[in-house]
Amino acid sequence: MADQYAQSGGKDTRPTDKPAIRWEEPPEGPVLVLLDQTRLPAEEVELVCTDASGLVDAIQSLAVRGAPLLGIAGAYGVALAATRGYDVGEAANVLAGARPTAVNLAVGVRRARAAHEAVLERGGSTGQAAEAALAAARQLHAQDAEASARMARHGLALLDELLPAGGHRILTHCNTGSLVSGGEGTAFAVALAAHRAGRLRRLWVDETRPLLQGARLTAYEAARNGMAYTLLTDNAAGSLFAAGEVDAVLIGADRIAADGSVANKVGSYPLAVLARYHHVPFIVVAPVTTVDPDTPDGASIEVEQRPGYEVTEITAPQVPVAGAGGGIPVAPLGTQAYNPAFDVTPPELVTAIVTEEGAVSPVTAESLAQLCVRSRQVTIS
Repeated sequence: MADQYAQSGGKDTRPTDKPAIRWEEPPEGPVLVLLDQTRLPAEEVELVCTDASGLVDAIQSLAVRGAPLLGIAGAYGVALAATRGYDVGEAANVLAGARPTAVNLAVGVRRARAAHEAVLERGGSTGQAAEAALAAARQLHAQDAEASARMARHGLALLDELLPAGGHRILTHCNTGSLVSGGEGTAFAVALAAHRAGRLRRLWVDETRPLLQGARLTAYEAARNGMAYTLLTDNAAGSLFAAGEVDAVLIGADRIAADGSVANKVGSYPLAVLARYHHVPFIVVAPVTTVDPDTPDGASIEVEQRPGYEVTEITAPQVPVAGAGGGIPVAPLGTQAYNPAFDVTPPELVTAIVTEEGAVSPVTAESLAQLCVRSRQVTIS
């Protein structure tokens, strides 16, 4: 289960260096500790997960979120089940299905499960198998941190190539920083690299409805890094483009189909359309593990549908609630809501996909397939 573990005292809400996820081994048994992202930025509260079901709850409530971090969490969830003596197969199945659009979650689960099963097939003990699952999770965690740094370098190089004048004004959507990664993130890591190089003029932050991941989380991370940023409502992006205030759009991805279609937080597709009309680069930043060769095209991506109350209510930490979903009602009782978690951007609207192995442009099935082959060769060597 997942329990409230600790929270910041008083009203001082300045950011700390609490990691988004970590493995701990207290005397009562191993646990997975998560920074509860639903409580940010008002307070920094950590959750402790002792089994897969608690981790599933944290994933589905978005206490832990973001494609790379979900992969890491899934791997640790398998290790948690193994070290605590639960049914590893059952735990793996429920974890892999917790958020269907995010392919990294299933990738992380499979990696830790495969390590666990390999030891058992060789005649190893359950303890040795559990150690192997944990080692696989830790390796994935470290690899993601390395991938994040490499994506930042490749992304900044691409920005400098596309926008040689510097002074980048970057629009981003949702949250793609250290809260979704073992390192400094995906798209946000590129913007952060530009900031550190003195080439970021402004980070435009979409608030990102309905759960305000941009307002709550990206602004939080931009502030802690001393970046020049401005928050805007999602439907104000068009006026920014029209005014010539956007030099590039940088977003992450939850799944990239074999043809280059990109599933990302809902609201990404309209930005791609705006960017194409205004001749602004639209760049997707994601690790190679987000590319799913088994999903042929955008129409084959399962888009998660979220509860309607996330639209009909607003939630805020430390505010009295009255709605059915635990929030403040903003629509008449009984209002139906359309609430897809993601939308899909076709490859012809994507200027480039940046991964730890480099950038792909133009985005085609062939170029992505070649990228995946290169990535496997690097991994094997």
